[in-house]
Amino acid sequence: MLNKLGDALKKTLNRIAGAIFLDKKIIEDIIYELKRSLLEADVDTKIILELCDKIRAKANEKIEGLEKKEQLIKLIHDELAAILGKEEHELKIDRKKRPFKIMLLGLYGSGKTTQAVKLALYYGKRGFKCCVIGLDVHRPAAPEQLEQLAKSIDVACFIDKQEKNPGAIWKKFSEKTKKYDVVIVDTAGRDVLSGELITELKSLRKEIAPEKTLLVMPADIGKAASSQAKGFAEACTVDGVIITRMDGTAKGGGALASCSETKSPVVFIGTGERLQDIETFEPSAFVSRLLGMGDLKGLLEKANLAMDEGEQEKMKERMEEGKFTLDDLYSQIKAMQKMGPLSKMAEMIPGMGNIGGSMKEKLPQIFDVQEAKLKRWKFAIDSMTPEERENPETLNSSRVTRIAKGSNTPTNEIREMIKQHKLMKEMMTGSAASGLASGQLDQRTMQKLAKKFGKRKMIRF
Repeated sequence: MLNKLGDALKKTLNRIAGAIFLDKKIIEDIIYELKRSLLEADVDTKIILELCDKIRAKANEKIEGLEKKEQLIKLIHDELAAILGKEEHELKIDRKKRPFKIMLLGLYGSGKTTQAVKLALYYGKRGFKCCVIGLDVHRPAAPEQLEQLAKSIDVACFIDKQEKNPGAIWKKFSEKTKKYDVVIVDTAGRDVLSGELITELKSLRKEIAPEKTLLVMPADIGKAASSQAKGFAEACTVDGVIITRMDGTAKGGGALASCSETKSPVVFIGTGERLQDIETFEPSAFVSRLLGMGDLKGLLEKANLAMDEGEQEKMKERMEEGKFTLDDLYSQIKAMQKMGPLSKMAEMIPGMGNIGGSMKEKLPQIFDVQEAKLKRWKFAIDSMTPEERENPETLNSSRVTRIAKGSNTPTNEIREMIKQHKLMKEMMTGSAASGLASGQLDQRTMQKLAKKFGKRKMIRF
């Protein structure tokens, strides 16, 4: 996401890191590059100028415990995070308010229907029983789309393809929704925020009485997000914003900054077309990823979406017991494939985001090769006995050869898999195990992991 902006920011940080002295000229050059990259990301000019003035004013201040270069990098990180909202606004579900109703608003093409099912998947993976209800009676085939997406993740869906009154549809199914923890309501949109749409939304909001109302907006509208957020907020209370299509637009920075400016907190961002491609929005972690510093928390969140709650609990117990077999490796491979392309996952690993030059150009090809190899590993594991999957270190040369023939996998790749299993077992059952299992890692553990995956500039935030 925002690759162009990320690349520009990484170059800025690399220049800071490579400078012998940070004199006034270098600082001004850095400010100029920063200004240009943010303008290209469609961030409002006023916000950019304020940022540049803050950097210029603070660049000569001394922060105890930080070197001059680290001070400037930290300053850029913190100020960019402040532009995007300063802090995370997590949308927590109150189990006492059952069903917890989330109503989605937005114009045509914003992606409300897809986001409704994404939210159902997101909260379903966190142990909540979810359902979706379709109240979009204007867009052709909207009920069918919601039904099809919900079916793909085995989530209950309530629609009425004949009824043209959204209020009547809600009344028809409201009693059934009480069996669920979370109810996500997909409403209709329009080409513009018209009086007709406002009247319909106000009526539905009064009828449904949702616990949270979220506005869905595409990232490619850039700075226009400000006026749209204000318009919906004035029409009916908006508790948060979901920014969609963050995977393919340069204007995402403008949309994020505009929402922050209007005091409409961004709670989720959509990072792709797959239903797993939804993340909670945390400005600090988001900026860290743009700067090439990784985002382990986001990576763990993607892992949570890829694995069922039961699988997560089972994996946690095994890690605590110090066990990690090839079957566990197999489960990890399947989860990784659900998480998306390996090249995208690599961006979230500390150190990988700062790889440049010819190596960066080769990464997509390298990861394509790795994904094909993972598939062959799965075939090899299927060809093993339960005992061999439990204790792969007992495999001798003759068994490796037979497994290779049976699975049509080169023997060197099977040996590589066994070696990889050994390395992962050390990590999964070592000091990082409890942190990985709980989704929390301290700074020291992150540094140890970073050394495994690549060199990185560690900054104390």
